[in-house]
Amino acid sequence: MPADSPTILATSGGYSPGRRTQIEFDGLVHHAVGLSGAEGRRPRLTFVGTASGDPRHMNYWALEAGRVAGFDVTCLDMYPMPNLDDVAGHLLDADVVWVNGGSVANLLAVWDVHGLRTPMRAAWEAGVVLAGVSAGAICWYVGGCTDSFGPELRPVTNGLGLLPYGCGVHYDSEEARRPTVHGLVADGTLPETHCTDDGVGLVYRGTELVEAVTDHDGKGAYIVTRDGDGIHEERVEPRRLRVR
Repeated sequence: MPADSPTILATSGGYSPGRRTQIEFDGLVHHAVGLSGAEGRRPRLTFVGTASGDPRHMNYWALEAGRVAGFDVTCLDMYPMPNLDDVAGHLLDADVVWVNGGSVANLLAVWDVHGLRTPMRAAWEAGVVLAGVSAGAICWYVGGCTDSFGPELRPVTNGLGLLPYGCGVHYDSEEARRPTVHGLVADGTLPETHCTDDGVGLVYRGTELVEAVTDHDGKGAYIVTRDGDGIHEERVEPRRLRVR
């Protein structure tokens, strides 16, 4: 059963150290699965590691994290070629598509080469929950700021545009993120921009931001808008997810 409306969970988190595995899926990934409405069977999660070059070790970690969580995880690889015959059909069959971090510029370029904008939109419109961390969050928006091009943060503005906002990730852990977002919103490069501290996710139904969530105390989300020649930043208090 798909989500009852197009749903996105965009985050600056998703993993915690595993007890017997390299990583485990934390409360944000579990929340994405909960939003999908999957019940009465093992949830189907498609893991996309293309922003980091589809590293096989990360795929293995995701498969092991899925085993621990009770999810059926499939990895969608684009390197060296798509590993599935019917990528569009596979996306529609998932409950959650979780996109890992890395280079959002490279991710979008590869998706464009393989024509994935339309299948991703179709999955979203069909109720598949689209989610991810860092680059895997920015990709759903108009754009954001990224270190894809080098150490100095630069704008990326060719996101899928399912959400008509900019995206700011790692807002509390990388000191250049906040001033860069402020500058890009102030000069009109980015529209209204939604930002997350590490460990925070933003839930959208359609294009409406409905809440921020986290499984860490003291974290925040932020809405940055243009105000004359400057900006206005509004803090959004996340709802604390229940400990699993």
